[in-house]
Amino acid sequence: MHRHGYKGRKFGRERDQRRALMKGLATSLVEHGKIETTLPKAKELVRYIEKLITKAKKGDLHNRRQVIAKLSTQMAAFKLVDEIAPQLDNRTSGHVRVKRTRLRVGDGAQMATIEFVDNLKPAVKEAK
Repeated sequence: MHRHGYKGRKFGRERDQRRALMKGLATSLVEHGKIETTLPKAKELVRYIEKLITKAKKGDLHNRRQVIAKLSTQMAAFKLVDEIAPQLDNRTSGHVRVKRTRLRVGDGAQMATIEFVDNLKPAVKEAK
């Protein structure tokens, strides 16, 4: 059996479970700016979130709706499009960084942190 044309990791899950996993990881990354997960999940999340950031940087209605569909919450999608993407304008790709951290105690899995490369400034809320 060859692997030609089979992209992506399976993670021992069904297709809908994999999609939900990526959606949840991407939403957490947007909300918190930095998350820790296993190395294979982090590497797969890079592929997923880079495409979302590219859509968010365009920012028109169609791309905004696609970002909303690919994240779990609307607030995370709005944060990505309105706050994070404008701060990532100076580069065309490579918006996130994966860094190996430790071996997990329970099963020895390689853990990694994934974070945005640029230092993001939190949005200042206007007082009325």
